[in-house]
Amino acid sequence: MPKKHKTRQIIENIEIIDVAAEGKAIAHVNNKVLFVPFVVPGDIVDVIVIKKNKNYFEGKVVKIVKPSELRIDPFCSHFGLCGGCKWQNLPYEKQLFYKQKQVTDQFERIGKIKIEKVLPIISSQNITNYRNKLEFTFSNKRWLFDGESELPNPTDYWGAGFHIPCRFDKVFQVEKCYLQAEPSNEIRKDVYEFCIQNQIPFFDLKLHTGYIRNLIIRNTIDGQVMVIICLFNENSQWQEKLLSHISEKFPNLKSIYYAINPKLNDSLDGITPVLYKGESYLVEKLNGLKFKISPKSFFQTNSIQAGVLYNKVLEFAGLTGTETVYDLYSGTGTIGLFLAKNAKKVAGIEFIKDAVLDACKNAELNGIKNAIFFAGDIKNILNDAFILQNGKPDVVIIDPPRSGIYKDVIKTILKIKPQKIVYVSCNPATQARDIELLNNDYKVAKIQPIDMFPHTHHIENIALLLSRY
Repeated sequence: MPKKHKTRQIIENIEIIDVAAEGKAIAHVNNKVLFVPFVVPGDIVDVIVIKKNKNYFEGKVVKIVKPSELRIDPFCSHFGLCGGCKWQNLPYEKQLFYKQKQVTDQFERIGKIKIEKVLPIISSQNITNYRNKLEFTFSNKRWLFDGESELPNPTDYWGAGFHIPCRFDKVFQVEKCYLQAEPSNEIRKDVYEFCIQNQIPFFDLKLHTGYIRNLIIRNTIDGQVMVIICLFNENSQWQEKLLSHISEKFPNLKSIYYAINPKLNDSLDGITPVLYKGESYLVEKLNGLKFKISPKSFFQTNSIQAGVLYNKVLEFAGLTGTETVYDLYSGTGTIGLFLAKNAKKVAGIEFIKDAVLDACKNAELNGIKNAIFFAGDIKNILNDAFILQNGKPDVVIIDPPRSGIYKDVIKTILKIKPQKIVYVSCNPATQARDIELLNNDYKVAKIQPIDMFPHTHHIENIALLLSRY
């Protein structure tokens, strides 16, 4: 029975029945949906309501009355606080089950789209240490746990780690992250300790004072590592002291960069990192191709699964060597370059200019001459003149951001009428929405979910669309 807890309602003995989007789980209360994080189907829980809406509640568990038979112990000590790996308490095979269910639900129940063939989800080869990039934030006012209200030293309040969900100004101290292989944790801990020992101030996320802001670590499958230190302002003494220490302590680093970021946010847009030591880029090798990874390059965060994804896109495209392919939202050209060896021509369009420059460098690095890339807004570039210049496409590859495709781009695709569309998405909800707008002219021949991010709700999905005419 519901009862009051101060000003918030507590709902007791609620059974969690399913998994929802964004990593939350579902219960039903008084004909309304209740969304709760960090629980699994079958849990019986008491929940405090933190948000009410006309059609749903959002809540937080205050007590697990009876754990589900599915529940397992999370392996990370930060589970429940960190917003990253919300499904650690669910066995991996069940994570895959609910991810596949999420994709088919989005298509069939929400998008009302008929799918001719749903292929079994492809699991991740690694379920820990799979990320090739992590960013840690340094704060002089870290998140404090129970019993930490009064600490003896000012530096005891300093922390290096990840943001608390929905709290831009709060960072919790990470002891160990299982998402990236070593020396990731070792580097973060060493930089943290060195800065404290040498009184190099951590950034104040509210007042915008201090010095060290972020630490970005990138790596490759074969163990190359790049470090980017982000600093708030110029201070040659602190800068040299810190960078030379990292260089000496970790002599095997492939690249060491620093970036001066005086902005109010952590984004490096408009900021050029400076090479302090080593090579200017890493080289990732996937299925016979090489890709340059610079400090600001976009690259699929799970390199091994990226190779699986690109091979599946190549399979879906079914190229014979005679086709013209348009690669929309082409990024650094990874998918387009994978397809180029089996296509007559690949033309990629990408909004971010730096990504296009990387795509051109990657084409040159691999000796690929039948792929060209254009920078600009797709809805402006993809016009009659572009088609006249590059040829009418037989196959269109679409790999947009989570928000999906502009309606103007969908209209243009319907106008140019390619025989095949291969739509790659990290958000099946927007993917289903977009495909619904294409549904009169294209049928969904098959879909292929691929798990790129174990222990999270995120899922990559490939859909093959064939012309009905």
